[in-house]
Amino acid sequence: LLEKMADISLKEAALIVGVVAACYWNSLFCGFVFDDVSAILDNKDLHPSTPLKNLFQNDFWGTPMSEERSHKSYRPLTVLTFRLNYLFSELNAVSYHFLNLVFHVVVCVVFLKVCKLFLDNRSSVVASLLFAVHPIHTEAVTGVVGRAELLSSIFFLAAFLSYTKSKGPDNTIVWTPIAVTVFLVAVATLCKEQGITVVGICCVYEVFIAQGYTLPVLLDAAVQILRGKGSIPFSMLQTLLKLVVLMFSTLLLVVVRVQIIQSQLPVFTRFDNPAAVSPSPVRQLTFNYLLPVNAWLLLNPSELCCDWTMGTIPLVESLLDVRNVATLTFFCFLGSLIVFSLRYPGDSSKTVLMALCLIVLPFIPASNLFFPVGFVVAERVLYVPSMGFCILVAHGWKKLSNKSVLRKISWVCLAAVLFTHALKTLHRNWDWESEYTLFMSALKVNKNNAKLWNNVGHALENEKNFERALQFFIQATQVQPDDIGAHMNVGRTYKNLNKTKEAEESYMIAKSLMPQIIPGKKYAARVAPNHLNVYINLANLIRANESRLEEADQLYRQAISMRPDFKQAYISRGELLLKMNKPLKAKEAYLRALELDRTNADLWYNLAIVYIELKDPTEALKNFNRALELNPTHKLALFNSALLMQESGDARLRPEAKQRLLHYVKEEPQDANGYFNLGMLAMDDKKDMEAEAWMKKAIRLQPNFRSALFNLALLYSQTGKELMALPVLEDLLRYYPDHSKGLILKGDILMNQKKDIVGAKMCFEKILELDPNNVQGKHNLCVVYFEERDLIKAEKCLVETLALAPHEEYIQRHLNIVRSKIASLGAMEQSSLPADGTAAEEEKKRSFQNLKEVKNEQKTTQTTVGNNKGHSKNKKRTEKNNMDKEIPKKSTKEIKDIEKKRVAALKRLEEIERILNGE
Repeated sequence: LLEKMADISLKEAALIVGVVAACYWNSLFCGFVFDDVSAILDNKDLHPSTPLKNLFQNDFWGTPMSEERSHKSYRPLTVLTFRLNYLFSELNAVSYHFLNLVFHVVVCVVFLKVCKLFLDNRSSVVASLLFAVHPIHTEAVTGVVGRAELLSSIFFLAAFLSYTKSKGPDNTIVWTPIAVTVFLVAVATLCKEQGITVVGICCVYEVFIAQGYTLPVLLDAAVQILRGKGSIPFSMLQTLLKLVVLMFSTLLLVVVRVQIIQSQLPVFTRFDNPAAVSPSPVRQLTFNYLLPVNAWLLLNPSELCCDWTMGTIPLVESLLDVRNVATLTFFCFLGSLIVFSLRYPGDSSKTVLMALCLIVLPFIPASNLFFPVGFVVAERVLYVPSMGFCILVAHGWKKLSNKSVLRKISWVCLAAVLFTHALKTLHRNWDWESEYTLFMSALKVNKNNAKLWNNVGHALENEKNFERALQFFIQATQVQPDDIGAHMNVGRTYKNLNKTKEAEESYMIAKSLMPQIIPGKKYAARVAPNHLNVYINLANLIRANESRLEEADQLYRQAISMRPDFKQAYISRGELLLKMNKPLKAKEAYLRALELDRTNADLWYNLAIVYIELKDPTEALKNFNRALELNPTHKLALFNSALLMQESGDARLRPEAKQRLLHYVKEEPQDANGYFNLGMLAMDDKKDMEAEAWMKKAIRLQPNFRSALFNLALLYSQTGKELMALPVLEDLLRYYPDHSKGLILKGDILMNQKKDIVGAKMCFEKILELDPNNVQGKHNLCVVYFEERDLIKAEKCLVETLALAPHEEYIQRHLNIVRSKIASLGAMEQSSLPADGTAAEEEKKRSFQNLKEVKNEQKTTQTTVGNNKGHSKNKKRTEKNNMDKEIPKKSTKEIKDIEKKRVAALKRLEEIERILNGE
C-alpha cells in the first residue's frame, strides 16, 4: 500500500520541475560569492592536476584535515561534484548553478515521494511545492557551496525510503533494504555531516509507524517486563534487532568520522559564535533562544541574511530578557506537538511525529547541543528541517480545507503563500549575483554584524575602490572595536592607498588586541590562525624601509614562536632574509616551511631562487623542476628554469628550455618576455628568421621593450640587413635616448652603410655626453674626425682615448697612422697601414666586443609571498618585474656569443682600416 501511494505521476514531476525552474532560473546569472570563493575559486582539490586521494584527505575547503585551521567539514563527495564541474567548464559559474538547480529538483521530487507515505496525494503535492519555493532555500540552492545540503538531502531521503521497505510480510525483516540504507547513510554523510541523522528518523519510523506503538503502550510493556509479569514479544525483539543494527552502523560511522578529524574539533573564535564562549547561564539562554529564531525564519522568511555571526543576535544575558518569552512559547508549542504525536494513535499523530523528526533530528548537529558550531544561525542548515515544517503546514492545511466553512479561504491562503514565497525566492536570488549585492542586502537586515561591513569592504576592495572600502572597514571597527580582522583590513586598505603611517597604526592596534602570554597555555589553542597574519602584514609593511629590516624579522619570528606550524611566516621570513643578503638563513626558513607542506610548488620555486643566490644553478634547476612536477603550469618556474637552462650554455638543454618558454607563452600570451627569450634561443641556434619573428612579436606586445628592440637591430646588422636595423634603432632611441649601445650601432650603420658622417658624429657625441669615458664611443668619434680630414682633431681625440685605455694597442696604432699622415701631409702623400695579421686579430676581439645587449630581458626572481587567506581572496602568488638590466659578469654562454660576433666585427675593422688608410 505504501509503495502504491508513493508513486509519482509524470504531471506531478513536471509541475515541480516547472515551479523550481520558475523560481530559480535567475540563479544561473549569479557568480561565485561568499563561501564559494574558498570552496571553489581557491580550492586546488578541484583541479585535475590534484590527485583524487586529496579529496579524501582534505576538508571541504581544501585544507588538510590534520591542520588546526581546518574546519573539519569532511564532504569529499560534494567536492567531487565541484571537480566534475571544473572538468567540463572550469570556473564558469553557470554550470555550477545549473547543477545545483537540478539537484534541488531531485530533492523536491524525492521529498514528494516521502510525503506520500504520510499524506494524501493533494497534501503531498502542497508540501512539495511549498518546499520547492520556500525562500529559506536560496542560500542552499543559489549559493554553490549549498550543494552539500542538496546532495546530502538526496541520499538522506533515499536512505529513509529504502528503510521503509525493510518490513516484510508477517512483520519479517528484509535485510537488503537495511543494507542499502546503511550504505546511503554513509554516502549522505560524505556529502554533509547531518546525513547521519536519518538513522534517528528510521528508528522513530520503525517503532511508531511501522510497528504502530505509542508511548503509553511502550511504557506499559516496559513496566510489565520489569515487574516480571511478561516477556518481550517476538515482534518487539525483531524491532530491537533492526534498531541495534542501525545504531551499530551509526556508531561505526561516527567512529570513522572522529578518526578522520583526528579527534580534534575545529577552532572557532568568539566572533563566529559569541554564545559558545559565554559563561552560564548566558550560553544556555542564548542557545535556547536561537531555536525560536530559526523557527521564525521558516514561518516568516521575509528578512534573510547570508551571515548571522558576531553581533547579529545579541546575547541573552538575563532571565528577565523579554526574548525568553519567545523561547518559552516555542518549547510549549513543540512539547504539545510531541505529546500529541507520541501519546495518541492514528494517522494524524504519525504524520505530526514524522514531521517533528524531520525538523528536530537533522537540526541537532547545528544546535550547539553536543559541540559548538562556527555560526549563530545559518539558513542553509534549515534545508532538511524545512521538510518537516512543510509537512506540518500541508497537514494543517488539509485539516482546514476539509471543513466546508474554511475550504475557500484555505485555498486562497495557500495560493497567496506559494505566490509570495516564489516571488521572494526569485527576488532573493538576485542578492547572490555578486558579493557586493549579497552583503549589502545583508546589511539592510542587520547592521550590528562587523563581518558584513568587512565583507562589503572586501567586495569594493576587489574592484579597486579602496576609498569606499575603507569607509566600510572603519565602520566594522566601530561596530566591533575588538575585531582584529577589521583593524587588519583598515591597515591593508591604508597601505593600498599609500598611507603607510595610518596603515602601521591600524596594524599596531590589531597587534595590541592579540592575546598576551599566559604561562603554561598554548597559543595555538587561543589564537585564530588568520589573526596571526597581523604580524605578517605589519612586517611586510615596515620592511619597505631598509633601516627596519631587523624589526620586520623580529615580527616574523614572533609569529613563528606563537605557532611553530605557521607556514606563511616561514615563507615571508625567507623572502626577507634574501633581501637582507642572508641566503643560508633563507634556505633554512624555506626548508622548515617545506617540512610543513611539501606539496606547495611556490615553496620549491622560492628555494630555487635561494640556490641561484647561492650560485648553485644545478640545485636551483632541480627545485624548479620539483615545482613544475607539482604544478606543471607554474608560470615563473617555467620562465626562470628556461632562463637558467639558456644561461648554462649547454646546447643539450636548449630544446627543453624552448618547450618551457612555449608553455609559458601559452599560459601568459600577453607577456613579451616569453617571446623575447624564445627569440634569443633562436639566435643561439642560428635560426635567424625564427628569431626575427619572436622579437617582432615581443615588440608588438611591448613597443618600448628595450632589449627586444636592440637585439632585433643587432640581428639585422649581423645578417647583412643593416638598413632594416635603422628604423628599429630609431624606435629604441626614441624610448631610450641614452642607450649607448644603440647609439654606437646606429652610428656604425650610418657611417659605413649610409655614408652619413654627420649623423654618425651626432650619435658618438651623444654617447660622450652621457659617458665621457666611453672608450668605444670616443674612438669611433676619432674615426669620424679622420673621415672629415681633421687630422689634428683626430690626433687629439686618439690621445685622449689612449689615456682612457692605455693598454689598447689598436688605439696606439691608429694614433701612429694619424701622426704619420700629419707628418707626410706636406708631401701630399698618404701612408698606408702596414698589414699586421696579429694586430688585425686583436682588433677583431676588441672592436664592438661590448656591443651586444644583455641577452635576457629578465624578470626579477622574487620569492613567493602569500597574502592573508581570510576573505581577501588574494591567493598566494609569485611576483615578477620587467627589468632591462646589464649583467656585469659575462657567463660562458655570453663569451661564446661574443666569439660568434667576431666575424661581424671584422667587417667593421676593415671599414676602419679603409678610412684610416684613405682608401
